[in-house]
Amino acid sequence: MRNLLPFISSHPGGRSALTCRFRCGDACFKETPNNSDNEYAGDIIAGAVSRRSMMRAAAVVTVATAAGTAALTGPSAPQAEAAALAGHGHKPGHPHKPAPSGARGLRFSPVAPNKDDKVTIPDGYAQNVVIRWGEPILRGAPAFDADKQTAKAQAGQFGYNNDFLSLFPLRGERGRQVLVANHEYTDEILMFRGYDPANPTREQVEIAWAAHGLSVVVVQEEHRTGKLGPVNRHPLNRRLTATSEFRMTGPAAGSALLRTSADGTGRKVLGTLNNCAGGTTPWGTTLHGEENFNQYFANGNTDMHKRYGIGTSATERKWERFDRRFDLAKEPNEANRFGWVVELDPYDPDSTPRKRTALGRFKHEAAQPRLTSDGRPVVYMGDDEKFDYLYKFVSSKRMKKGNSRAAREHNLTLLDEGTLYVAKLTGDSPVTEIDGTGKLPVDGEFDGSGVWIPLATGTTSHVPGMTADEVYVYTRLAGDKVGATKMDRPEDVEPSPRTGRVYVALTNNSDRGKAGKPGADEANPRNSNKHGQILELAENWDDPAGDGFAWRLFLVAGDPDDPATYFSGFPKENVSPISCPDNVAFDAHGNLWISTDGNQLGSHDGLFGVATHGDRRGELKQFLTVPAGAETCGPVIQDRRVLVAVQHPGEIDGASVEKPASVWPDGPGKIVRPSVVAVWRKDGRDIGV
Repeated sequence: MRNLLPFISSHPGGRSALTCRFRCGDACFKETPNNSDNEYAGDIIAGAVSRRSMMRAAAVVTVATAAGTAALTGPSAPQAEAAALAGHGHKPGHPHKPAPSGARGLRFSPVAPNKDDKVTIPDGYAQNVVIRWGEPILRGAPAFDADKQTAKAQAGQFGYNNDFLSLFPLRGERGRQVLVANHEYTDEILMFRGYDPANPTREQVEIAWAAHGLSVVVVQEEHRTGKLGPVNRHPLNRRLTATSEFRMTGPAAGSALLRTSADGTGRKVLGTLNNCAGGTTPWGTTLHGEENFNQYFANGNTDMHKRYGIGTSATERKWERFDRRFDLAKEPNEANRFGWVVELDPYDPDSTPRKRTALGRFKHEAAQPRLTSDGRPVVYMGDDEKFDYLYKFVSSKRMKKGNSRAAREHNLTLLDEGTLYVAKLTGDSPVTEIDGTGKLPVDGEFDGSGVWIPLATGTTSHVPGMTADEVYVYTRLAGDKVGATKMDRPEDVEPSPRTGRVYVALTNNSDRGKAGKPGADEANPRNSNKHGQILELAENWDDPAGDGFAWRLFLVAGDPDDPATYFSGFPKENVSPISCPDNVAFDAHGNLWISTDGNQLGSHDGLFGVATHGDRRGELKQFLTVPAGAETCGPVIQDRRVLVAVQHPGEIDGASVEKPASVWPDGPGKIVRPSVVAVWRKDGRDIGV
């Protein structure tokens, strides 16, 4: 048995202090916003009944097909239980029959943990940088020059700190696709020579505004390889920034809570901020989660500001000096206009993106839809904060098929009408078996059942004491009031297109079990949780519009030699170590691909693939690592190509433009630039087969 990998961290969560300073406003060092006294899962478990009786009370999802979903309605409760959560898994002691080549889609030699200042990929694979921060994508935008950068130039160039990625087909243009990217935040220390954090200039601030937001850029595949490159000045190319126009739509649009001195209608917003992960809709649009928006607003002075993590003093970037809307003492409602899911039509460069109020306001990490059997979209969402909640939205409208103008206009209204829910999870093991160490309970799994608690439908609130507008704008408070389960930073949430099961990345929670904080529960089984876990959720009878579900932990991350880790029962000597799961995506084989943020095992962050079904369920293999200081974002998994966003390379304490901590991607003497990377097989065959 190998020794446990070293725990290496310069900051809570495994990130450098520089990253936490600019990405989330040092949330790790501030009071946890959720100090509500609603019951949490540890309280609920104490009164839990046995697994068998619980599952009888919640008849759960059965088997799903690759083409859609098919619920069995006839089995007894024990049969439903077995089909829902035990049918494809292996508990400890169940034999596996390893195939020498691994699960289909994961047949590559895993990359070893490392600290190399490059993107490291498996043998037999090749890579290229698709696009870098500052590359011109709009007509008239100049070539990037870090020492001559202007706000006008940046507004026509690819933005900073790329995160979520999505690729769309482009009909009639062979070898071309439409790439959509989020730009989460700026790190001015790594952008500007001689940057003075206490006294940023107006030009620096306006460049940062232009470097936030979204990019749409057409990319071209090189015929003889898997390389992708931008098509500059394509008519579909687009930049949306912190000063672009956005529309508020849905039931809270026009609310008094969203009105400001500049916008008395409560329907027109300038900009989108801190776009983290997102989603791709079946009707051909992208969804973008506004996450750590709180850090951009100064002088918070209410309990609600505090609940959303907004500080009471000046901000890190000092934007409030240059635009009054970032000063809540002057514009108390401006922050309410951020923290939403944004929907963008990448095929219409003249359209105004929409902020969907029906999906609630919190720190949205991502939003990924699936369809009900009658064609209504259901969107799953996580609130990326310690002890915050898991949500879903169920539309009341059905998607129209096709690409006609009428169908597209109708589908652009799907996320404005429906019901918003929050999750409450119940474990099935006695509370005495959940001791905070990660030790499996007697039944061999962390698992249980749950309910979706309705918060609001249209203009009707389901939360006593709150109006519908208040539920949508102050969604965290609504979750507090109804007793939602406090989770370990729920980030990306993705339903499997093959099985319908939903996978929730829970990144970590260093405060779990601390004095005055919730202790371990069955869904969050480790105190001082450094490495995170992935929860697998099965909707009752595979109906995503239903109000109940079964769940279990699919993966408990960390060093495989640590007894507190779990890989769905797969032999741990045959898996890669993983820490801090963040963004997730699926390949065509049903494997879950996981990008990490804040690896605490002494290696750089990376991208991993794990089998979710069959005899090799739980087999996890590392596909790549990213350079020094970087986070792995994206990802996009195509049959013959993997894309990742390499975010904040070189973001290490003490680094600056003058003293870089990384030379990626262009080598010594060049400024470090967040970039998108494509990886493919040298022989041209599908990934991992």
